[in-house]
Amino acid sequence: MSQAFRHQGLHALGGIAKELKAQRERKEAQEKARKAAEAAAERERNLFVHFIGAVTPLPHADRVQFQQEPPTPKRLQHELDEARVLHEAMSDEFDVSTLLDVDDQMSFRRPGIGLDVTQKLRAGHWSIQRQLDLHGLRSDEAREALGQFIRLSHRTGLRCVRVVHGKGLGSPGKTPVLKAKVQRWLVQKKEVLAFVQARPADGGAGALVVLLQPGKRKLY
Repeated sequence: MSQAFRHQGLHALGGIAKELKAQRERKEAQEKARKAAEAAAERERNLFVHFIGAVTPLPHADRVQFQQEPPTPKRLQHELDEARVLHEAMSDEFDVSTLLDVDDQMSFRRPGIGLDVTQKLRAGHWSIQRQLDLHGLRSDEAREALGQFIRLSHRTGLRCVRVVHGKGLGSPGKTPVLKAKVQRWLVQKKEVLAFVQARPADGGAGALVVLLQPGKRKLY
């Protein structure tokens, strides 16, 4: 074998050795990268345990499947009741003549309520807790406002309120149109126990002081 051929063979073997070394280094680098990735993934999985600590499952704990909460049901009946009350028809034709006490102030007390109640009401035994002024309202507006006022006053636990209907000085013929209507409407409200004409200091002939049924206090 010539020296040139021998030299060429050694050179080829050296190249193969270098290639094998390079392949081995690449595999080692890939293996190192794989292990680093696995270690990072393991740290990620154990992140909760790392910060919180070991978790012990509850004994006999069954897996619960959470379902989407159903939408809050609409208070349909409540809304219907509210609409009915707001549009309730307190009749203008209701005859109150037989229900009013025959006195100079035409007071009212529901059957079963003693005369002493209207006497105390007239004397200011109950303090006035709230007032409704109907001045400037049309008949339909006044009726709706009065119905809502009495209902809400009763619901919030009020006992004594004042309703200002006016003396009718600005009406044609200076007749107190609302006064008689307010009396009719109040008599038809079951929450009303009695009413009297207000004292001069509280509005006199232009207002009524109303005593309501006791009711549970509710906030709306």
